[in-house]
Amino acid sequence: MAEEAYGIAIIGAGPAGLSAAGRAAARGVSHVLLERADHASDTIYKYQKGKFVMATPDILPLRSDMSFAAGSREQILGAWDSEIAATRMNIRYNAEVTGVSGSRGNFQIKLADGSSIRAECVVLSIGLQGNINKVNCPGADLPMVQYQLDDPDAYEGERIVVIGAGDSAIENAVALAKQNTVAIVNRRGEFARAKQGNLNAITAAIENNTIQAHFNSSPAKIEPGQMTLKTAEGTAIVACDRIIARLGATAPRKFIESCGVSFPSADPGALPEVSPQYESNVPGLYIIGALAGYPLIKQAMNQGYEVVEFILGHAVKPADEPLLAEKFKVLGQADVDAVLATIRANVPLFAELNPLVLRELILDSNIHVPKANDVVFRRNDYSNSFYTIVSGNVYIQVDPTDPSKLVSLGQGEFFGEMGLISGRRRSATVLAGSQCVLVETSRRSMLKLLNSAAPVRRVLDRKAAERQIQRNLAPNAPRNILEAVADVAEFKTFAPNQTLFEEGDKGDALHIIRTGSVLVQRRIGGRDVVLSYLAAGNYVGEMALLADLPRSATVRAAVATETISIPADAFRRLVDSAPALKAELERSFRDRIMANERAESRPDAGNIIQFLIEQGVGEATDVLLIDESLCVRCDNCEKACADTHQGVSRLDREAGPTYASIHVPTSCRHCEHPHCMADCPPDAIHRARNGEVYITDACIGCGNCERNCPYGVIRMAAPTPPKRSGLLSWLFLGLGVEPGVEIDHHHEPVPQAKPGGAPPEPKRKKAVKCDMCKDQHGGPACVRACPTGAAIRVSPEQFLSLASLTRER
Repeated sequence: MAEEAYGIAIIGAGPAGLSAAGRAAARGVSHVLLERADHASDTIYKYQKGKFVMATPDILPLRSDMSFAAGSREQILGAWDSEIAATRMNIRYNAEVTGVSGSRGNFQIKLADGSSIRAECVVLSIGLQGNINKVNCPGADLPMVQYQLDDPDAYEGERIVVIGAGDSAIENAVALAKQNTVAIVNRRGEFARAKQGNLNAITAAIENNTIQAHFNSSPAKIEPGQMTLKTAEGTAIVACDRIIARLGATAPRKFIESCGVSFPSADPGALPEVSPQYESNVPGLYIIGALAGYPLIKQAMNQGYEVVEFILGHAVKPADEPLLAEKFKVLGQADVDAVLATIRANVPLFAELNPLVLRELILDSNIHVPKANDVVFRRNDYSNSFYTIVSGNVYIQVDPTDPSKLVSLGQGEFFGEMGLISGRRRSATVLAGSQCVLVETSRRSMLKLLNSAAPVRRVLDRKAAERQIQRNLAPNAPRNILEAVADVAEFKTFAPNQTLFEEGDKGDALHIIRTGSVLVQRRIGGRDVVLSYLAAGNYVGEMALLADLPRSATVRAAVATETISIPADAFRRLVDSAPALKAELERSFRDRIMANERAESRPDAGNIIQFLIEQGVGEATDVLLIDESLCVRCDNCEKACADTHQGVSRLDREAGPTYASIHVPTSCRHCEHPHCMADCPPDAIHRARNGEVYITDACIGCGNCERNCPYGVIRMAAPTPPKRSGLLSWLFLGLGVEPGVEIDHHHEPVPQAKPGGAPPEPKRKKAVKCDMCKDQHGGPACVRACPTGAAIRVSPEQFLSLASLTRER
């Protein structure tokens, strides 16, 4: 029997493969699409039932003969099934490929059934999910172990263990817990990779005992009806009827390398190199989709369309080409590939990035060509983007009292990393040098890159540690000493309330607070008394090291916190190398002893700090507080807020807890790492230069931010300005709400029933929250409208003075 032969063989019927086959069919090209499952798009097919799929990035146009728009799993799969039939693409199901050999014009593809196919070109679009990570312990092959969940409602009354710490694992566990007994196993101490909404959901479920959590645990043995876990304390046995493992996936490297394709490094997360036309090092073998770079559906579909055009010899530019060309106009350079090559060559941080990943990163970045001495950003700005220097240099003003003290950074270096890490204000002013070209990348995109590109994270973390040691601890230490200390420093993470060290412990390390904040406590009279509060940028633990004495206090994380831990020996070498540092530490040592003694004499102040931390103020950058000893309940603050924001108040004065005379009303905290920003599909939530977190008109009303905010300060409100006005203003000018229409306690009109008793039509709502009146002269209206000075806005650094003043009253 003669081998079948085709012009193009496409392996994998995911979004990229379907799009490639659709383009080949439209072009009338001889092709075959080989899919090992009995249906198309197996990854989306395995999504949880009803899962909503976003069509990101929004700015990228779709270029495909197949349709794609945001919608439910079922809607997307249904549309594609119809289009597969309509396009008459040659798709073959249950066709598992076991090997590919040859090169352009003469490829042989072997199938699991023993047959083979010839093709002139091959397109690999197999993605990553076909190579899922599996449980590695005895019993992992039992029927009770599965790696996907289609419909959570299909299970009832079972004991189910979910293994994993990512979004899929959390979504599965939360959905299953509605009618099953569920436990979740996490090999780490927190759910660090989860979106904020999922993190909130799993945390609430664990706290409510809806889901049992096993942290720092991993499967050791699986037997019918139970699983043995290896834990930090030993072993634990968990009864279960079913195990669902969601452990992620990696590139099927062994198979890909057997095709002749090479990888740039041995890193498990590395992806194969491809040309701008998606061609691998094997002539005629192309790679598209998640295996080629960024696993976004729209981008994968564009690649499927483009790769067929490239194979046919058509010079089709990628869909993002016009967008990148527009960005590069400032350089006077029209060749997108040349600019990208220069960026990659000049910036070591991006050297190992797959070209497609780099394109995606630059697409969400801005290119700047500032003049010499232009200000890039100022000290205390609240911007949080990240900068890389493509050419030229910048100058950093290291001493705010002396602008002439400058440190130069040159080509290939980066700055602004503290905006990514701490979420707090810029720590220095940066000026442009001559012939400077900068790439400014948004915090959102940079964090996405750090989570997916381990080499980038390693480089950034190492350099960031060195800079933070220099900036926060030893500004004048010799470079070689700083590098040596950074080499042995460790990044440590602490969950809220987790202890960094305890009173009486041996001093083994100093901690620089990288993100979050800590409370310093001492046991006095049988209870813990808060002595002080320290936010990101401070250090703690030096007292025991300097005096060579046991720890004099307990330090615990006020919120989720990350520190740079410097071992005692390295710290002492650093101190010995910088006499000025030693003198400063000794002065600080004396000041802290005196401050602790004062704090011990006024324990009520510590109680107030503890109360404020419990209300989330520890992760705030600005919070509204009301001194109830001065408040006369006039509600001018609420009224002023409503008047400033088209009748919709963002403040509820009465809501919220009170301690002593300090009341925390329901108003935005403007968190250093805003929970509301974490899962905003249209990227509608931003931070202004002065720190205000605000919501733009791009809001689509999805409600993710409202669900993600742990403080209940965001709500969905109708966007129509509902402020009541007089009859003539309403009738002739269209201002306000029709006289007589009922207005609710949020100053919104109550929907009225339609004639005939039909229910009123719901208004499309959008998210609203406090924006600190960022566009108003004079600052927040609530504070300006308070006649007695009861309403104040404070930063965490003001807690101690606030607590002291409260006690004195």
